[in-house]
Amino acid sequence: MGKIFTRYGDGTPVELSEKEFMEDLVAGTEDAADRASVPQLSEDELKYLLDMYASKSSFVSVEPGQEVIMTYDAGTLKIRRVGVNVDRIQALQIYEKIMGADTMELCHVDYSYKPLKPIVTMEQPILEQALLATHIPLFYGAMPNLGLYSQPDGPFPNPAELLPNGKIDEARQSLEMTVVDAVKDIVFVGSCMYESGADGINLDSVGAAGDADFLASLIATEQLKEKYPEICIQIGMAGEFILGMHGQLEYKGTRLAGLYAHDQVKLAKQAGATIFGPVVNTNTTESTPWNLARAITFMKACGEVSEIPIHPNMGMGVGAVPVNDHPPIDTVSRASTAMTTLVRLDGL
Repeated sequence: MGKIFTRYGDGTPVELSEKEFMEDLVAGTEDAADRASVPQLSEDELKYLLDMYASKSSFVSVEPGQEVIMTYDAGTLKIRRVGVNVDRIQALQIYEKIMGADTMELCHVDYSYKPLKPIVTMEQPILEQALLATHIPLFYGAMPNLGLYSQPDGPFPNPAELLPNGKIDEARQSLEMTVVDAVKDIVFVGSCMYESGADGINLDSVGAAGDADFLASLIATEQLKEKYPEICIQIGMAGEFILGMHGQLEYKGTRLAGLYAHDQVKLAKQAGATIFGPVVNTNTTESTPWNLARAITFMKACGEVSEIPIHPNMGMGVGAVPVNDHPPIDTVSRASTAMTTLVRLDGL
């Protein structure tokens, strides 16, 4: 048998035999199933992945009519990574009119809600002008980023300094206070941008600072939905499970620490989220077949229980896409095609 060209999680090329490829697929789905207590991929699904990667085509895609909607996070920032030095409104026009984007997100370079609060009145006219220059739905987004609320960047004691000193209660109390302030900032900025015409509000990298970060996002979503019943809110996660930095925080009776995507989405729905963006992190030392089988296993379980649209994250370092500023198209296209074909989803 010939070798199958694929890559590691950092984008490094590698060739595997059919046997090695299948072994990695099996190991990946077994790892996800074991961690999240969800079903493994079937033999037919694993065979589908093997056949797709065995194709000699540089680029693969879904059949006509099976395309899905795309949403983006920090899109107006990422275009500069490839050396295209344009302002944000021009970036939105490039995504829409040249790249054919379905939706887009306007964002600020300081991509967190806390630093946006004092400059939101300068962001509003940019959004208003962008809406006049584009047709696609425009989100406004940023990260909850609860790390900015602890010292030296914020007013509260730093849990990362308290925990090593055994001050567990003090660390938990600090995290609880950051939740209160973060909710205020997210609701304030989200309200201002929605009232200026944003078609949706995006909370990106939710849970990056652990369970307190996720809780703040859920409460802020709930408050925004109560304030604006028709608002579209997308919650995009930071990692595949919720880190228990606090360990005891709950939302509506469910402990947040340790939740995987198929449980996270249930809480997002309860909070009032419109779209949920589940995440599976890419392991740079494992092969793409290992990462992809693992990602699809998590996402299948999420899609099967979700009662709201899900858009699995398929960017650099998530969804089996390599950790590389310029993800190779052979891997991106295969991962996206497989995710769209095998998972009950609504977009990417």
